[in-house]
Amino acid sequence: MARRKTPEDLSVEELRRLLVEKRRGVRKERLEHFRRTGRVISIAPDMPDFDGRSSAPIVDTAEAKEASLQPIPIDPRRKLLDRILLGVEALAVIGLIVVLLNGLGLLRTLNAEVVAALNPGTVTPTPLVMAVVLPSGHTPPDAQGNTAPNEAEIPVHLRPMVQSLANVPIPMSAPDQAVRIQIPALNVDAPIVQGDSWEQLKKGVGQYIGSARPGQDGNVVLSAHNDVYGELFRYLDRLVPGDQIVIYTQQRQYTYIVDRTVLVEPIAVEVMASAGSPTATLISCYPYLVDKQRIVVFARLQN
Repeated sequence: MARRKTPEDLSVEELRRLLVEKRRGVRKERLEHFRRTGRVISIAPDMPDFDGRSSAPIVDTAEAKEASLQPIPIDPRRKLLDRILLGVEALAVIGLIVVLLNGLGLLRTLNAEVVAALNPGTVTPTPLVMAVVLPSGHTPPDAQGNTAPNEAEIPVHLRPMVQSLANVPIPMSAPDQAVRIQIPALNVDAPIVQGDSWEQLKKGVGQYIGSARPGQDGNVVLSAHNDVYGELFRYLDRLVPGDQIVIYTQQRQYTYIVDRTVLVEPIAVEVMASAGSPTATLISCYPYLVDKQRIVVFARLQN
């Protein structure tokens, strides 16, 4: 077994080589420590140079990090430009949201219109926008009982309008339509027909097309003659507040209580206006066998 040499036995070359190897070992240990702590950013490979001048420089990243934390001056113009761009982006987002909301609203409207067009409801008569004169107007009957609609009470410039409104269709029968009227104080018991034209009033008491159904909010407008075709409403002037008017449908009956009675001119069509609560209005010519005015009775639904 070879005897280990002591430093005194080593030559100068051997001592130099031993010193270089020791320095390399120390350097490797330092590099490993730096790698584990993250302080090494680059390492060049060791060159086989025994004079110790081949080692790569070691950079301390902690010092580099401290240098990188120094504040960078900001250009005021760049800051202003950034704010302007941020405002433009915010306005663009708001505009996009508004466009989307408007688009959704338009889409809902179009869908509703398409559904309404594809699924039409039950066709109901269109109520008259405006009546020219109150119903039941006629000339007084002669000795033979002959009479006719009184066109003289219609303003001349409105007569074409009356002719155009004469063809309003009669509503189809429905369970909630008025079919009969009773006025106990006058001993009246008569059928109710839809429409108040000259021909309809020959059949009984006529309901103004478009007026409310019995019991509903609105005005049930009924008219009849006073001196021809049964004289159904001859004695409306005898009604007093508190008297009852009973209107029947196919389903039930409704009792209205008389409020007041007024005399008006034939063109006072405002008495047929719809009310917010359930009401009834009875109309007939007046006075008896003269027929120059209208008598109007107002009643309200009994609670």
